[in-house]
Amino acid sequence: MTTPPPQGQAPYPPQGQNPYGQPQGGAPYPPQPGQQGVPQQPYPAYNQGGPVPPPQPRRRPIKTYLRIAAGVIVAVMALVGWLASRDDAETAAVGDCLKPASSSSDRMEVVDCSSSEAEVKVIKKIDGHYTQFTAEAECRKVEGATGFYAETGKGKEFLFCTKSA
Repeated sequence: MTTPPPQGQAPYPPQGQNPYGQPQGGAPYPPQPGQQGVPQQPYPAYNQGGPVPPPQPRRRPIKTYLRIAAGVIVAVMALVGWLASRDDAETAAVGDCLKPASSSSDRMEVVDCSSSEAEVKVIKKIDGHYTQFTAEAECRKVEGATGFYAETGKGKEFLFCTKSA
C-alpha cells in the first residue's frame, strides 16, 4: 500500500535535478585532465636526448644454438633407429630367415638365409594376437613347422610358424 505524496510535492524530482541533492554539472570523480582546477602534465616528448643510435645487430644466445644442435641429434638418432628397425621380424615374409636380435633375446630380426646366423625359416605368417598356447596349437596345424615366434604388444601382432634353417 502506497501513500500519496504530500500536497504541493511531485512524486519525482523535476527533470534535470539530481534526486540526491547534489548539484548537477559538478566535476565527475576522479577529476579529468582539462577540467578547471586540474593541473596539466605534458606527455614526455619522444627522443628529447638527441639522435637515436643505429640498432645493434642481434646476436643469438648460446641456448638457441644448443637447442638447434639437440634437435639435429634427436633427428639423426630417430633416422638411425628407423634404419636399424628395418630388419625387425615385423618386415619378414614367408621364406625369410630369422635370428635372435642382438639388442634383445626375445626379439628376432631378418637375416640372409645363406648366413651362418640364420636359425629359423618362416614357413607361414598369421596376423593377430597369439599367446604361447594358441601359437603352438596354430603352428602344429602347419606341415613342416617345428617352432613358432609370436610378436605381441606394441605395433603389429603376428605369428610366424618356423622350421630350422
